[in-house]
Amino acid sequence: MVQRVSTGSPFETTFGYSRAVRHEDTVYVSGTTGYDYAVMTMPESVGEQARNAVATIDKALKEAGSSIADTVRVVYYLGDRSYVDEVVAAVGPVFKDIRPAASMLIVDMIEEGMKIEIEVTARIGAATSHG
Repeated sequence: MVQRVSTGSPFETTFGYSRAVRHEDTVYVSGTTGYDYAVMTMPESVGEQARNAVATIDKALKEAGSSIADTVRVVYYLGDRSYVDEVVAAVGPVFKDIRPAASMLIVDMIEEGMKIEIEVTARIGAATSHG
């Protein structure tokens, strides 16, 4: 069984991808930026962008039958080293008890206002087996 989840981002159609794809008990979430879909803008703060990305990811995971608590892998792509502390302050409270495998890379972003992109892999039921 394969389930595809869309958030309606114009990039999904233009680039030809799904926000998330569920295959059996694993959900793969595409790189997600900090766009605020409620007001249709990209916040200036990298911390706010990180919080928005995590909220978008959690929404996609829930639509696929999972949640952020099931995250087993997270990759952070930052536009600048100076963002690290603010990002850690934003995502640390979310992942401190989940403790997924993680990587953080410094990269060039595809658009000027983007400061962070986050992708995750989740295994449905992982939240009940942490310990």
